[in-house]
Amino acid sequence: MRLSSLTGLRRSTAVAATVAGLASAAALAAPASASAATTPVSAHQAHVAHLAHVHHQHVLHIAHLNTQARVAAQAASRSETRATLSPVTSTTPTAVRALARTIVPAGQWAAFDAIITHESDWDIHATNPSSGAYGLPQALPGSKMASVASDWRTNPVTQITWGLNYMNERYGSPNAAWAFWQTHHWY
Repeated sequence: MRLSSLTGLRRSTAVAATVAGLASAAALAAPASASAATTPVSAHQAHVAHLAHVHHQHVLHIAHLNTQARVAAQAASRSETRATLSPVTSTTPTAVRALARTIVPAGQWAAFDAIITHESDWDIHATNPSSGAYGLPQALPGSKMASVASDWRTNPVTQITWGLNYMNERYGSPNAAWAFWQTHHWY
């Protein structure tokens, strides 16, 4: 039996209910007379009741462990996200480009690089004077990047993440966004 899965947990609960049901049935099958109340429970009945109790404790323990594991995984995911979105020490175009290369999938890198080079030349503070588009991906308005993190004005990781998400959501990939850009000279 796989106790780590929800299905396994349901099976464990069903087995516990069956064992508990056997214990209840054994208790109901005992004579209901006054003298029977003083008669000790048979060894078998006691054993079945004990097994039901132990199994119930085991099911609760497994459920608790699963909850702890889920909470730990969620906390690790949040920590990983915070670490990924932490401020960087250098925002020179060369450093930002090198950073982006660690975030963008290798098969999408050339297209992502081409778009960002054309849009902002890897300047995280690039601002289009006529439209007000801002940052590496030239988000319009720039505040859209706050959907990733509130430091969108100064953190290249936030801008790279937003730009990559935008290209994936709007075009399916940076490669497809670049194909569009080559035809229209915007994306």
